[in-house]
Amino acid sequence: MRVCAIDCGTNSIRLLIADTREEGGRTVLDDLVREMRVVRLGQGVDATGWLAEAALERTFAAADEYARLLAEHGVEQLRFVATSATRDAGNRDVFLAGIRERLGVSPEVITGDEEAELSFLGASAAVPGTDPEDRVLVVDLGGGSTEFVLGNSRGVRAERSVDIGCVRLTERHLGSNPPTPEQQAAVLRDVDHAVDVVQQSVPLAEATHLVGVAGTITTVTAHALGLPGYDPEAIDGTELPAERIDRACRELTAMTRQERAALPYMHEGRVDVIGGGALVWRRIVERVGAATGGRVCTAIASEHDILDGIALSQLG
Repeated sequence: MRVCAIDCGTNSIRLLIADTREEGGRTVLDDLVREMRVVRLGQGVDATGWLAEAALERTFAAADEYARLLAEHGVEQLRFVATSATRDAGNRDVFLAGIRERLGVSPEVITGDEEAELSFLGASAAVPGTDPEDRVLVVDLGGGSTEFVLGNSRGVRAERSVDIGCVRLTERHLGSNPPTPEQQAAVLRDVDHAVDVVQQSVPLAEATHLVGVAGTITTVTAHALGLPGYDPEAIDGTELPAERIDRACRELTAMTRQERAALPYMHEGRVDVIGGGALVWRRIVERVGAATGGRVCTAIASEHDILDGIALSQLG
């Protein structure tokens, strides 16, 4: 079957068109098209509770492009998922109607728990050959929220979504580039509070592996590797020690906007929020290490995430 998955988050709208096949008793996706447009749908939502008109226009323009790709590739089945920004918006009906008009499908505004489960479905393959009793912790660091989901080859054990996305915390706390020590401390306090909430339902201490997904984490990984450009194949599955992640995050946060924009692997839509995202990821890696008594001292970056999970979910 040829399926399409669309993930519309706070910062970007992404598309995957793939053919599915069976291999070794599991379903495999053969990618045909992967696209991303940074549309910043969640611009200002944390402060106003509404989707801005300019943000809606940018998102609808991307949807028009995606409609052409759907027709060109003869997609048989489509699932469109909307996450944090749309969940929080008082005028989300305008967004839902605009997408329905362009793509002929009603977007599903999923809960944070559903988002976490789809992220795990897509990302858990980044840890091949693990023992069935191992517990993989997948962290999906988005624009408006971050999902923590713990599970193994038999499925999800626990999940929690918290509002500490890179766009949300940048808009809330980071008024300068680079941010001041006081601004950084405010972000870290929010992250610590969120991780405390997560630990009420997700036993982080049981984790044996940490997998990070989404643009902040893959960009931090590209920076740590010193890549000459954004290279998904070089990033996917890369396992870095916590110390190297910490150093890369601190370097990105300390840069000016101009310095970040000049990095060859930096997407232009991520320049303004990577500092905040790096602060979030740095603290999460620290907290997971502490929760596991130092057992989890590395993190794996995955290019496979909720988008892959949305595609696979259409196959039952």
